[in-house]
Amino acid sequence: MDVRVFATPDETARALAERIARLIAAKPDAALGLPTGKSPVATYAELRRMYEAGLVDFSRVRTFNLDEFAGIGPSHPGSFRRFMDEHLFRHVNLPATHIQFLNGATPDLDAECARYEEAITAVGGIDLQFLGIGANGHIGFNEPADELVARTHRVALHDVTRRENAALFGGEAGGVPREALSMGMGTILKAAAIVMIATGERKASCVRGMVRGPLTTRLPASFLQTHRHAEVFLDRDAALLLS
Repeated sequence: MDVRVFATPDETARALAERIARLIAAKPDAALGLPTGKSPVATYAELRRMYEAGLVDFSRVRTFNLDEFAGIGPSHPGSFRRFMDEHLFRHVNLPATHIQFLNGATPDLDAECARYEEAITAVGGIDLQFLGIGANGHIGFNEPADELVARTHRVALHDVTRRENAALFGGEAGGVPREALSMGMGTILKAAAIVMIATGERKASCVRGMVRGPLTTRLPASFLQTHRHAEVFLDRDAALLLS
C-alpha cells in the first residue's frame, strides 16, 4: 500500500480530489467506483469546487456506486442515490446516463446484483475505486464475517453499521434497513487502482489492521493489502497507530 499522511482532514480530502481529477484528465471516460458515508463528503466538496473552477470535466466519466440499501427507492431521503445527488451528481456535468446505481427497490435483488456485475464488465471494469472504511473495518457493505462474498450481493447489515447510517433515517438506527446490496470484495479488488480515505482517531484501529494486520475476513479492508495499486489517504489522527 502507498500510505500518505496529511495534517488535517481538509488537506487529506484535497489531495484525494486532486488524485481523482488527474485520472479524469488522463482518461476522460474513466469508470469511477464511488462510496457514500461521512468519509467522502469533503472529497466530493473539493471535486465540486474544482469543477466550478474549470479544473475537472465529468462529461465523459462513468460512475458505479458501491452499495445501496435494500427496500428503498432512489428518491427515498435515506437512499445513497439521494446522497450522491446532493453531494456530487447534480453539481457537476456528469450525464445521468453515465450513472450506474444499484436499485434497492427492485423486486428481484439477486437479479439486480447480477445486472450490476454485467454493467461493470461492459465498460471494461472500474479504473479507479474510491473507498472509505467503516468503524468495524467494512468496505462498501462487506461486513466482518466468517467468509466474504466476491461479487455484488445482498448483505445483512451489522448493528454498528446501521448506527453509523442512522443520520440518513432521522437519527434512528431502527429505521435503517436491515439489508443492503453491495459490490463484493472480489469486484472491488478487480479495479485497476484503489484510493481510500480515512480521517479521525476513531478510524485509527481499523486503519492499523488494514495496513499492518493479517488478512482476515473479520476486517474486510485488510484485503486491500493484496491489491497491486492501492493508495491510502489519512489525516494524522487516522494514522496515529501506524507510527
